[in-house]
Amino acid sequence: MKKNFKLVAGLVITGLIAWQCNNKKETVPSGPDNTTDNVSSVTPEEHKDSAEIVKKDSIIKPERPKVSIKSNSDYSAWPMKGNDSLRKVFLNTYKGEDLHNILALNRLDRKNMGQADTLIVPNKLESNFLAYSPFPEYVEALTSIPKIAFFSYPIQAYALYENGKLVKWGPTSMGSKAHQTTRGLHFTNWKGKEVISTVSDEWKLKWNFNIANHEGIGWHQYSMPGYPASHSCLRLLEEDAKWMYDWGEQWVLNKGGATVRAKGNPVIVYGDYPWGQRRPWKKLMDDPKANDISEQQLTDIVTPYLAEIKKEQDNRVKVLEEVKREKEQAKQQQDTAKPKETM
Repeated sequence: MKKNFKLVAGLVITGLIAWQCNNKKETVPSGPDNTTDNVSSVTPEEHKDSAEIVKKDSIIKPERPKVSIKSNSDYSAWPMKGNDSLRKVFLNTYKGEDLHNILALNRLDRKNMGQADTLIVPNKLESNFLAYSPFPEYVEALTSIPKIAFFSYPIQAYALYENGKLVKWGPTSMGSKAHQTTRGLHFTNWKGKEVISTVSDEWKLKWNFNIANHEGIGWHQYSMPGYPASHSCLRLLEEDAKWMYDWGEQWVLNKGGATVRAKGNPVIVYGDYPWGQRRPWKKLMDDPKANDISEQQLTDIVTPYLAEIKKEQDNRVKVLEEVKREKEQAKQQQDTAKPKETM
């Protein structure tokens, strides 16, 4: 009996030692070689709410390798490439409007999220996307222009202004290096809710608004992969393309549609993309203002075109007044031509 008791006691002590070893937490040595300034570690079970790991049936799971998420005062960089666990954490943490805004800041749609090697995420999430705008809120040089659109090649983003006030901005995917979008001043002309591309009949362009008729360039919904990838057109997220479809104004054609009587809204495409270099929005990790465009910069961009914009704008006002009178006269003639009722 004594031998059996000693055997049992030995087994219990051995089990306790093994349990303590398995539950002992690793300590990270401090010192200059282990500093983590501006870096937070996230495991697949952790997210911003610091949810506790639930251990079922008293089974202790081994710790998984931690992933470093770099951050500055305004943004954090989530390394997503080849990390399915972190992607799950990301999708559990950010949903709905927050997810949409994060992807938009990275020039992506949900379909192309998997192409991102790193996602730039604002530390403070705003419901109004205008809060993230790199464009100035107001440009005095634009006060006399009812509506104007800018498409920036350098940061792959668009901005819409009404009488100098920024009303909307968002991501775009412009012409690839081999098929670059023509820079300069354009005007909106015709639109179609779904049109077939002249390049390939397999390309269906939703909410298309043409800005260069002969070149076949327009803005429309299409795949947003996070870099300039189009065949000269200006790709947009679907909700943006739909909104801008209603925002823009079409041209006015002469009878028969052979010639243009008045042009639509001015659209300026400008700048150059840093081909083969770091994507511009990733520079926000070095400087939160890296993509910002000042009022003076936008003024310098629009100034060479102001005279032509004013000329076309004045002509449009004149033509629309003429069209209104023509419609009124046609209605009067139609009413006069109707036979009078006899008693």
